[in-house]
Amino acid sequence: MAIDTPEADRVSLPIKLIYGSGQFAEGVKNAAFATFVLLYYNQVLGLSGTLAGLAIFIALCFDAITDPVVGSISDNFKSRWGRRHPFMYAAAFPMAFSFYFLFAPPEELSSGALFAWMTVFTVLVRGSMTLYYVPHLALGAELSDHYTERSSIVAYRWIFSVFGHLAVIISAFAIFFLDVDGQSGDLIAENYPPFAFVLAIVVALSILVSAGGTHSQISKLPTTRFVDRSGWAIMTGVLKDTLEALHNRSFRWLAGATLSSQVMSGLQAALSLYMANFFWEMVDQSKMLLLMAMPVGFVIGIAATRTVHERYDKRRTLIIGVSGTFVFMVTPVVLRLMDLFPANDNPLITPILVAFAFASGIGGLALVSANSMMADIADEHELQTGRRQEGIFFGAISFAAKGAVGLGTMISGVALDLIRFPVGAAPGEVDAETVFKLGAVYGPLLGVFMVFAMYCVTHYGLTKALHDEIKVELSKRRRGNLGEEVL
Repeated sequence: MAIDTPEADRVSLPIKLIYGSGQFAEGVKNAAFATFVLLYYNQVLGLSGTLAGLAIFIALCFDAITDPVVGSISDNFKSRWGRRHPFMYAAAFPMAFSFYFLFAPPEELSSGALFAWMTVFTVLVRGSMTLYYVPHLALGAELSDHYTERSSIVAYRWIFSVFGHLAVIISAFAIFFLDVDGQSGDLIAENYPPFAFVLAIVVALSILVSAGGTHSQISKLPTTRFVDRSGWAIMTGVLKDTLEALHNRSFRWLAGATLSSQVMSGLQAALSLYMANFFWEMVDQSKMLLLMAMPVGFVIGIAATRTVHERYDKRRTLIIGVSGTFVFMVTPVVLRLMDLFPANDNPLITPILVAFAFASGIGGLALVSANSMMADIADEHELQTGRRQEGIFFGAISFAAKGAVGLGTMISGVALDLIRFPVGAAPGEVDAETVFKLGAVYGPLLGVFMVFAMYCVTHYGLTKALHDEIKVELSKRRRGNLGEEVL
């Protein structure tokens, strides 16, 4: 039986859609960044996997600073455009600029110069996305404080993220990365700048449309006590806010689970084209179907999320989602390593792989659960401290997610060098032992991170019943504060 959402807590469909559309930009960036950056710099441009991984690690360290800083500043920002929207507007052009030039380095750079170029523009892409994404996440938590309505808002956001992901994959293999004389299109350097140019424009438009479309909600959003910070006070304030967030037990365990599961996701995404090209030896159309299958499955998972959350606790949903994603993701690889899977020339191999990828995508509803749980944690924190700090929480969780994906990509780059995977390789020409090692990195290694994620989730204790109690107490406190202001 469906649970009714009180009218006061409802968010209109147009606002959900326009808010969610902003995630299209993040979906485009994530798909292009996670799927193509390592392959482009390593296999296409010839940069070593270790140096490519190091560039991503440097950007990860930068994220460790910028994510909580942007979150904390936006929590305490005061303007006629509210706390979140000024940052969202400001991010559009820098994001488009840095995204394009990440995939358009000058020709014939030395290895050191190419490494520097990748480092600078990876940092800029991540930093400009942080400027938009952290306030955007916090805005979603502020639109409603209802347990399942929040899941609905997050679901719309993730649906647009999937649309952005699919737009990248379809445009890549149907338009920009077509095979040329038997050479795989994703291994041709000239294909990348026009691909990046079109996507950069799309990213900027997505950001501006979402920010402009939700501008009408600014007056309805909750506020917090304004804290005037400048100079070093900003950094000390961020440190104080971050430590305060880490003091929340629910947040610590959810952040740990997010970190570990996203490392797993980063490894999978970074090596997905290596696996498609060299492990499964797929042609472009098959690669497109395989890379589309997981996000399409994710849409199915998203569609069921609110109904699932009305019947089951978010923690249980997160456990089932993460473990299910892992099982379906690695089973074909493990079976191949055990010589129990069809050969690459078998006509059934593409449908089988697509089916497994689709099933693993359904488990992606765990991401919706995690984001909805973060909004609940912000309520718990307000009850404990009296402050609304969605920004610092979502800044920290954004860093955990982005940083972990970056860490997974870095591990992938180092692993490629450790197994001596050849640079500039052609599908079908890599020796069998190296291909086997590639599968071993992609398959069993992911299980280590999945186990730790499950350990963290089992310690998360903010149930629906407890959140309902928190809402009641917050409502009493807010009514009391309003009465004091009237007097």
